Amino acid sequence: MKPLATLAADLAAGRTTSLALTEAALARIADPAGEGKRTMIRVHAEAARAAAKASDALRAHGIVPSPLAGIPASIKDLFDVAGEVTTAGAVVTRNDPPATADAAIVARLRAAGAVIVGRTNMTEFAYSGIGINPHYDTPRNPWDRKTGRIPGGSSSGAAISVTDGFAAYGIGTDTGGSVRIPAALNGITGLKPTARRVPTTGCFPLSWSLDSIGPLAPSVACCALVDAVLAGAAPVVPAALPIAGLRFAVPKHYVLDDLEPVVAATFQKALSRLAAAGATIREIPFEVLLRIPELNAKGGVLGAESYAIHRARLATSKEGYDPRVSGRILRAARMDAADYIDALALRRVIIAEADATTAPYDACLMPVTPAVAPPIADLFNDDELFGKMNLRMLRNTTVGNVLDRCGLSIPAHGTGEAPVGLMVMGETGGDHRLVQIGLSVEAALAAR
Repeated sequence: MKPLATLAADLAAGRTTSLALTEAALARIADPAGEGKRTMIRVHAEAARAAAKASDALRAHGIVPSPLAGIPASIKDLFDVAGEVTTAGAVVTRNDPPATADAAIVARLRAAGAVIVGRTNMTEFAYSGIGINPHYDTPRNPWDRKTGRIPGGSSSGAAISVTDGFAAYGIGTDTGGSVRIPAALNGITGLKPTARRVPTTGCFPLSWSLDSIGPLAPSVACCALVDAVLAGAAPVVPAALPIAGLRFAVPKHYVLDDLEPVVAATFQKALSRLAAAGATIREIPFEVLLRIPELNAKGGVLGAESYAIHRARLATSKEGYDPRVSGRILRAARMDAADYIDALALRRVIIAEADATTAPYDACLMPVTPAVAPPIADLFNDDELFGKMNLRMLRNTTVGNVLDRCGLSIPAHGTGEAPVGLMVMGETGGDHRLVQIGLSVEAALAAR
């Protein structure tokens, strides 16, 4: 995995070409011994080659629209591409009409000169933090391919496309953790923006209130560049904030419960490194987080909205769904309009109290997931275990979605260790400052 800045510099200096980068990515995808077949639902080989050749021709005349120009990228199978059916990791969508236009973020990537190599695998309809897909198979986590561990979801293929060099970065979505979970479990970086930062037009929805779109990439700087393009901002990496003097809050409640020993140990080491670099770290009461299970007891905002999205299709095609997905969606059928209104109101109460609690701090720190990636087979063959592990994997990341915050997953583990992500959660709309903080945190963790 090369940082985007390195690839851009290589292109600028003539050490490589966009076509060479693209051909290398396509060769890795096609390798029968690799994860390409499990990772990519559709490969845009000829379109990618054409885009790469065009990028090289434009560069030869001094036309470089952005730092992403000529660099291979992947998009999750939720995003519309004009002329293609958006299948959303499902099979019941295969006969849907083709998209008439590119999704907003696809159009922005193309305008920036990105080379889109294909669409990545995902949890069906983005409804799980595990990443298992019974229709298109499940990409294996690079940490332990022999065992075959989960990639995390729902942006499973987005993460593996980066770790295995099918793309320099992947675009995922995050409604309850679907960018940050696979980033953490696979040892890369993921950025969940404040939901309204990036337009969701042309993205198959899971929850209109909670959906956000973000990048998975090798580093915070890489994520910052891609996020800027997705948001329609200038594609530059901001200056890092000095780590000394930054104030971090670690919630005592909810997010530190039931941590696997390796996660707890890695998290504590990360806090120690940040403190040694001069950061102030305080454990704080955060009791309002204990109301999140109350919010979701009947299905919550996400449950109600996902049921509204899927109820017509479920009425005619339920048998074509992954039962793990349809079962979760249908649980919200018991909700009525008053339940949904109550959930929206409770969310506002939780947000207001949380904002007051974290106001004195620059960011909150917590493990991205309470556990490292478990074996796929254990969960595939045991629905009860799948359900428990899914809730466990989503628990900490869902905090950011409920609170309408931005967040980063930054690798905290050492070389050869099980991947563990450190979540840096910023404030609502504080995406620029979060990146500045994330750059400093990343540097402090790397000095190990």
